[in-house]
Amino acid sequence: MKGLLGTKIGMTQIFDEAGHAVPVTLIEAGPCYVTQVRLPEQDGYSAVQLGYNETKPKRLTGGQLGHLKRNNLPPLRFLREFRVKNPDVNEGDQVTVSVFAVGERVDIVGTSKGKGFQGGVKRYHFKGGPKTHGASDRTRAPGSRSSTTTPGRVYKGSRGPGHMGSDRVTSQNLKIVLVDPERNLLGVCGAVPGAKGSLVIIKETRKQ
Repeated sequence: MKGLLGTKIGMTQIFDEAGHAVPVTLIEAGPCYVTQVRLPEQDGYSAVQLGYNETKPKRLTGGQLGHLKRNNLPPLRFLREFRVKNPDVNEGDQVTVSVFAVGERVDIVGTSKGKGFQGGVKRYHFKGGPKTHGASDRTRAPGSRSSTTTPGRVYKGSRGPGHMGSDRVTSQNLKIVLVDPERNLLGVCGAVPGAKGSLVIIKETRKQ
């Protein structure tokens, strides 16, 4: 099974064999614990549940603590499921970054940075109004919202100002350029969604 939970550390750069600078996102991935294995005959589908980030017992509910104590696992803050066809792990096993190798491709899921309430120019890259001919207060306005009498309203789903960010975002087909089992570090080429210190989910890529 190739899947891990981790914490985004930040970005840096490394140099390849040709001397080119490669932008790299560092992730502290694992160690994760297999907290549950779901099987089709029991649960109707096949998946592996991983737990990550040890925490204080008082931060978890009684049900969560009981769920983890079944396999004598420590209190874990995050639990996430990975769909797999044939689980090759057992409950209580530990999963580390050694399941991945340099050169492999992964999909990374994270929560994008929250931007709060933003206008249409920043949120949807609208052009804005003219900066001359007396348009002093329309330079960052979205413009007309709809027609007049027909339809006489604004269609649902129309782009406009509103809450931006804090969305589940997946970066696909990122190349692994660094694996450090001793420090539980994983380096991927390119940007990863989320702020520093946020939770990320690392999965085997769907686009080969």
